[in-house]
Amino acid sequence: MLPVNLVHAAGMFIRRTTIKSRNRKKAAPYYTYRLVESQRVGGRIKQHTLLNLGRHFEVAKREWRALSSRIEQLLGGQPSLLSLELPAELEVLAQRYAAQILAGRGEDAAQAGPCASVDLATLELVRPRRVGIEHIALHALDQLALRDKLKALGFNRHQLAAAVGNILARMAFPASELASHQWLQQRSGLGELLGYDFEAMGLDRLYQASDQLWKHKAELEAHLFGRERELFAVEETITLYDLTNTFFEGDVKGAAKAKRGRSKEKRSDCPLITLGLVLDGSGFPRASEFFAGNASEPDTLQAMLTGLNCCVGSTVVMDAGIASDANITWLLEQGYRYLVVSRKRQRAFDPGQAVIVKEEPGQTVRIQRVVKPETGEVELYCHSQAREIKEQAMQDQSSQRFDAALQGLHDGLSKKGTTKNYDKILERIGRLKERHRRVAQHYTIRVEHDDAHDKATAIHWERSEKPHSQATHPGVYCLRTNLVDWDEATLWHTYTMLTDLEAVFRSLKSELGMRPNFHQKESRIEGHLFITLLAYHLVHTIRTQLKSQGIHDSWETIRRKLENQQRITVSLKREDGKTVHVRKTTRAEPHQKAIVDALGISAQPGNVEKTIV
Repeated sequence: MLPVNLVHAAGMFIRRTTIKSRNRKKAAPYYTYRLVESQRVGGRIKQHTLLNLGRHFEVAKREWRALSSRIEQLLGGQPSLLSLELPAELEVLAQRYAAQILAGRGEDAAQAGPCASVDLATLELVRPRRVGIEHIALHALDQLALRDKLKALGFNRHQLAAAVGNILARMAFPASELASHQWLQQRSGLGELLGYDFEAMGLDRLYQASDQLWKHKAELEAHLFGRERELFAVEETITLYDLTNTFFEGDVKGAAKAKRGRSKEKRSDCPLITLGLVLDGSGFPRASEFFAGNASEPDTLQAMLTGLNCCVGSTVVMDAGIASDANITWLLEQGYRYLVVSRKRQRAFDPGQAVIVKEEPGQTVRIQRVVKPETGEVELYCHSQAREIKEQAMQDQSSQRFDAALQGLHDGLSKKGTTKNYDKILERIGRLKERHRRVAQHYTIRVEHDDAHDKATAIHWERSEKPHSQATHPGVYCLRTNLVDWDEATLWHTYTMLTDLEAVFRSLKSELGMRPNFHQKESRIEGHLFITLLAYHLVHTIRTQLKSQGIHDSWETIRRKLENQQRITVSLKREDGKTVHVRKTTRAEPHQKAIVDALGISAQPGNVEKTIV
């Protein structure tokens, strides 16, 4: 060990020590840094290390005196009026180091009595950190034994903290890994609840944790669904399957699955990636897969369901986009039963043959059951009052726009400077039909032609509704199934579970930050999406328990209710000149306590830490 460099202010200073490697031929010396305190004890000056600042302490030497002085002020309860003015980055470090020292002290606080005279003028409230969402998320994490599973998969202490930080950040502050890193360091008290210093963790650890989680995707999905089955007595009788996609920011040239396709968010201008998700009837994800953004929906089913080991006779519920005849045949061969949206374009409904399965003002649903002996299927022609109102409004709006566009073309034929060429007019009408194809099928359009000048002289159109279409049967859709022994109400309520899957997709995209994706490497892209799915497992675990206690809030509402429960340090000077620092969680408000009480956990996350300096 070589001589040391010191820079000190008052009783504290920063010491740099040069460490020489034992193998002098192979390694150069390196430095370590410590925050040291000088104290007079019995007429002699003694020094002891307050905090090891590590090898990567990067503050310039000229700033050491100011930094150590500011830390001493914070520990001594110096009024903010007399505080040193430091650059923002140094003030952050000073606050952080002071908090670490306080967390490691407290020996004389334990001996101090509960009562003491203090100077209220010295009151300071510092380092507020949110813990509300983190508290309930960690509870769900432990219910699902996810930390134990990650340890079993070989995650060390730092990797485990980074993985948990990634998942909980997605729940509480959905954003990119970069923003998650800032949230963990500057806004969240997760580190205190875990006993881990996220402020000392580099951004690379979050990316590496994402890679590790993705590497163990199959094992983690199987583990989580197994735990959810145990916790909630999930029966594997219903399997829901659907797809959605999300878009990227940037070209994403290095990712083979990033393709342009039909975007669910109307972002076909961006590369997409498709998520296939299999859920059980309770809404817990069983398996997921990521496909190219232009993947054909029917081609994904077999890849998703193969290897799931569903119970014989399980029922698969899916939408029309996946329910091809080939997939229906495959399901039958594999021993599944099915309930799917029919691909039939023609609509039919006979109110006289229908039964009511839902009766509410403006939302009544009637179903006409048609048995198909030749196929062994049942077709259900469903009429939804709410759906009729919506589809009729869409039809009326589209018709008005189409009529207005045709009228504009017609009026232009008698105006100077507008296109009148017959072929050009036909071309424009063709583009209008393409743009309004849902309503254009109900129109007959005729263009008068002046052969001598090759001009269009007039446009005539007439609306004649196509039979068995949305226009003649608004609010009608058809289901098909081989569950011939189920009644209409049971079949319809089972089908409506697909709306729960749509709600999952909305939650993943809006509440948990699955879109957009900023990564460029395929493994990082899929890792980002998988973290969102892991976060959803915890969210659904929490919400399922809250629903059983009568709390039906969305995740966004739960997050908003809990966001202002924080841990805060209160600092006060005593009459003997010493400073008392108390770090404690704010008292839960009634709406917050209702949530934690329903989950059966404490309303005060974290310990009370009392230190006297």
